[in-house]
Amino acid sequence: MEIHRLDVHDDAATRAFHDVERAVARHDRPHAITRTYDAMLGSWRHPSPYRRYLPLVAVVGGRVVGVAELGFSLQDNMHLADLEISVLPTHRRHGVGRALHVEATRLRRAEGRTSCCGEVYEVPGSASPGVAFATALGYRSRHVEDHLLLPLPAVPPPVDVAGYEVLTWRDRCPDEYVDTYCEMRTRMNHDVPLGELDYEPVDMTVERLRVGEERTGRSYTSVVAVARRKADGVFGGYSLTYLAHGTDQALQDDTLVMPEHRGRHLGAALKAATLAIVLAEHPDRVAIHTWTDPDNAAMYRTNTAFGYRSVERMHEMQTTDPTTL
Repeated sequence: MEIHRLDVHDDAATRAFHDVERAVARHDRPHAITRTYDAMLGSWRHPSPYRRYLPLVAVVGGRVVGVAELGFSLQDNMHLADLEISVLPTHRRHGVGRALHVEATRLRRAEGRTSCCGEVYEVPGSASPGVAFATALGYRSRHVEDHLLLPLPAVPPPVDVAGYEVLTWRDRCPDEYVDTYCEMRTRMNHDVPLGELDYEPVDMTVERLRVGEERTGRSYTSVVAVARRKADGVFGGYSLTYLAHGTDQALQDDTLVMPEHRGRHLGAALKAATLAIVLAEHPDRVAIHTWTDPDNAAMYRTNTAFGYRSVERMHEMQTTDPTTL
């Protein structure tokens, strides 16, 4: 077995990496939503000023049988690295995953990162190899979220938001809203439940937003809805949905209602607005996915009212090096 860094400019090698990643997700998780090849390639070949990736492959008999990806934030959380490992079912329990982890840990420490986290999933009624593998390597579950799925088409529940209007846009935030939108995005980053993760929330600047919009737009269509109070024009919340190009799935991402605007059903109205656009402009989409902290009772209730159901549980696993290293 050989473990080596992937040449991100080698088309055959990157295809092999993506094939393994997708095959493992489909085997272990019937409702997995995976990144497209183009989205993966874009993050590697056109690196962001805010994030860098380092992909690894495990090769047996000339064939890629396992893959790993390290992610490093470049301007915040400099103690932390992200790690995802996938091994084909036919090659598990042969040390492939551990070998990838050993090399990833060596590279992480060489970058001065003392902590590592990654996502693994539990599917109801089946074994959870990812949780067991991460636990055996010393990782602990620090945060959980339920992966919820809504088959499409769907009819959102009726919502009355008297005193507010809902505005929408695609991809790029209009200049006249950008400062307020960044303030809400920052609030979301600070308010979103993180359990016991050792992670510092990131402030959203206009520059960071614009870079993200440009990069995301290469592989995704973004749909944003914001609620604006009619009396004074103050924004009360937003919701964001992504549609990966070339797929039949949609991803309901952030939904935030600012504290002073809560209790007025704005969250449901914002979700309904983005869903209406998905249904009208992307009728080929067959499902929409979202992730919710099971302890977030208000958002869980809202999602259930739309018809979302839980299909698996995501664990954010984290390990930290001993201080003696």
